[in-house]
Amino acid sequence: MPWYRKLHWQIIVGLILGILYGIVAAANGWSQFTSDWIAPFGTIFISGLQLIAVPLVLGSLITGVASLSDIRKLSRIGGKTIFIYVATTAVAVTIGLLIVNIARPGDQLPPDARDRLQSQFADEASVGEQRAEEVEERGPLQLFEDIVPSNFFASASSNRNMLQVVFVSILFGIGLIQVPKENSKPLLDLFEGLTAVVIRLVDLIMLIAPIGVFALIARTITELVQGDDFGQVLGLLGALGFYSLAVVMGLIAHMSFTYALMLKLLTPLKLKTFIAGIAPVQLVAFSTSSSGATLPLTMERCEEKLGVSEEVSSFVLPLGATVNMDGTALYQAVAAVFIAQALGMDIGIWGQITIVLTAVLASIGTAAVPGAGIIMLVIILQAINVPSAGIALIFGVDRILDMMRTVTNVTGDATVACVVAATEGQLHPPDLSEEADRIRLSA
Repeated sequence: MPWYRKLHWQIIVGLILGILYGIVAAANGWSQFTSDWIAPFGTIFISGLQLIAVPLVLGSLITGVASLSDIRKLSRIGGKTIFIYVATTAVAVTIGLLIVNIARPGDQLPPDARDRLQSQFADEASVGEQRAEEVEERGPLQLFEDIVPSNFFASASSNRNMLQVVFVSILFGIGLIQVPKENSKPLLDLFEGLTAVVIRLVDLIMLIAPIGVFALIARTITELVQGDDFGQVLGLLGALGFYSLAVVMGLIAHMSFTYALMLKLLTPLKLKTFIAGIAPVQLVAFSTSSSGATLPLTMERCEEKLGVSEEVSSFVLPLGATVNMDGTALYQAVAAVFIAQALGMDIGIWGQITIVLTAVLASIGTAAVPGAGIIMLVIILQAINVPSAGIALIFGVDRILDMMRTVTNVTGDATVACVVAATEGQLHPPDLSEEADRIRLSA
């Protein structure tokens, strides 16, 4: 197949063209035209992916749990998945803290830039504080109350309630295991058919991925630049460049070290095969900033290109899109310390430990939608007694960093799926399968 017909190259071309168009549009004041005639294609692309997210989670998780055949197997795979997710999140937060304490980007922020950023994004900071206060007012067991819906159809009406959909799907799958096969088979066939149809819909939606990515990036650039006032934007980016670099270095280090080491030690999967298989997922995650919207493509690529069994992918990946937020947790750790440094505050070793614990726990409840990490960041800031209004310092570059940390999130989901599948003997990478076929034929 020619390179230009491969999905990831088409997405890369759309990404580059979107950046170029966004710069030209911002320089010539085409923001309104971009908003009216370009951005809607990006919205349509995201909506298409979000449209099938709930049916996919519902069908795949129910069939995945039911296919485990017994509760012991479910608890074994579930225990592995949760343990690895929590462990990798803790490692991600630790990496972020090491980098931000060594680089100390907050010390590089000039006082006038700090005041300008705080005034410019005061409204957004206020909204984040209010939403965080609502979360903090809840009881200690409110998370468990929120997981169990009183009306499933109401929960399924919004992707923000994905944790409830996951809970109901797992519960329904467990119920199917407990009833005779003659009673469960019709329902299993229904959900298996639903999953198969949704996976095929992914292929159709991905046909417009290059156009959707072009539109999303173009909109992001024009919104970031805000007209043709390049002087202001360059000044803000210069002041926050060191902070952004610290976040990006942390994300790259986590993916390059943690995930690569897990794949090398715990799976037979070659790193080159993994990167080639997951590249389109990373590009879509970058453009949409939503691991939930990227989930359908993540499942398809893991099964077809990485050799993860449907039994494992249908359980691990939907759960990961809901609770595994390594990139978000790392960003929160760097951002919290950066804000404290910029405000001249020393949070000490216990503050750092508090960040690790709070970020790991907060990542479990972070919705798989753009910008949800800001709410959790406010909670972390309040936990270490740093003024939550300080989040205004980072809003200027948050959108770009949100795109990058989503790439880390989906890469982590795919990595854990490969590891769990390998430990269960259900990982069959294409290259290894082909080699095995050749050996059998020669024999």
